[in-house]
This record gives sequence, C-alpha cells and structure tokens, in this order.
Amino acid sequence: MSSSGPRTSVSPSGRSWRDRRLDPDRSLGLRLTLASAAAFLVLVPFALLAVLVVGAWPPLHDLDAAVTDALHRFAADHPVWVRAMKAWTHLASPGPLRVAALVVVVWLWRRGARRLALWVVTTMVVGGAVGAVLKLLVGRDRPELLDPVARAAGYSFPSGHALNATLAAGVLLLVFLPFTRGRPAARVALWTAAVLLVGVTCLSRVALGVHWASDVLGGCLLGVAVVAATAAAFRTWRERVGLPGGRATVDGVSPELADPADRHA
Repeated sequence: MSSSGPRTSVSPSGRSWRDRRLDPDRSLGLRLTLASAAAFLVLVPFALLAVLVVGAWPPLHDLDAAVTDALHRFAADHPVWVRAMKAWTHLASPGPLRVAALVVVVWLWRRGARRLALWVVTTMVVGGAVGAVLKLLVGRDRPELLDPVARAAGYSFPSGHALNATLAAGVLLLVFLPFTRGRPAARVALWTAAVLLVGVTCLSRVALGVHWASDVLGGCLLGVAVVAATAAAFRTWRERVGLPGGRATVDGVSPELADPADRHA
C-alpha cells in the first residue's frame, strides 16, 4: 500500500465563500468580484443623490431652483436659444438614440460580433428599464414655471434624456474605440463627441425648464453605473474564454473588433 501521508487540499465545494470569490482561477472569482465592486462604487454617488432628492434636502433644492431660474430668465429673452435647445432635445431623445443603437447592433451582428451586439442591447434595455422604475419610485415633480418655454410629461428624477444619452454615448464609445487605435486625433474626437452628446443633452433639459439640474446629474450617474456594470460583466466573460483584454477606456470592450479578418460570436 502506498503511504502518501494525509491530504491537505480542500475540494472546491468545501472552500469558503470568500476563497471562492477571491480565486482568480474561477470564472466567478477575483475578476468578477472586483468588477462587481467597481460597478457598485459607481452607484454610490447616484444612491446618495437619490436619497437627497427623496428627502428634499434644502441646499440641493435651493441649488436646483437657482439654476432653473437663471436658465429660464435667459431662455425667456433668447427665443433662438430656445429653438436650438428644443431641436437638440428632440434629436437626442431616447427614441432616436435607441434607433442609433439598433443600427449599431445590426452592424455588429452582420460583422459576426454577436455577443457584443447583445451587450449593446442589454445595456440600453436594462438602463432604460431601471430609469423608468426609479422615476416611479422617486415620484419627483418637474419644475413649475409661470411662463414655461417647454413642457414635458411624467416624473422628473432621473432624467430619461440624460440617462439614455449617457447609455448611448457609453456603448458607442466602447464599441468604436478599437477603430481609433494608433490614431490619437480620432480617439480625442470620439471622446469629445460622447461628452458633447451627454453634456448638451443635459443642458437642453435644464435650459428648457423641464428638469432640475439634479435630475440630469442623476441620469448621468445612473447611465455610467449601468455601462460600467454591463461592460465589467462582458469583459469578465471575454477573459474566461481567452479573448484579449486591455483597458476599456482606451481599447474598448472588444479590442479585436477593428480587425476585419476577425469574427467572434
């Protein structure tokens, strides 16, 4: 008989929850745990803002009112500005942004990047659904102005326009960043376009008096959190199946997408 001595290894089923979560060799180990923690940390500012909104924190209310009053006075004296803001807010409304995302999904699907296409769909759908539910839960009224330059229906927090602009900017940025590899000017242009899409959309909603400043801030924070969470999950899957990684903010979530010879499910 063999005298190999007592075994000291522990079977996977007998390992503690902490050991399994922090094991880099397991698909739900260290990388997924750290990605989940990062997504959670992104949600913290949004959660804090939501608590202040629900609690009608006076300093936040005063700041919102001051910003709204200042922009409304400016809008009342500048009809061209109002028309420009209305044009932009219609162009960057959730509907057209979702159509743009759908066009990208079809392009990705035809290219063979089907999991990436599903990631875009998941991000837009999950983000939009979460935003709609939170609007109902918070139930915040929109600004009431004596002589409004625009009107909007529904609750106010978080701003659906700001949320969907952030979601669209995030997914389009992370999809197309691989095509800017080795082209710093193109990368700067892509980042600038994403920031402008979100920034001008947020400005238009407050400038037209249909949202408080904290509404659009909440929409942006929630959008960033959703994109961060879904991108982290997508990149964890990629590492699990052996696809190349990289920095999402530099290489996008699928760095090999720019290679026309590459096809991946």
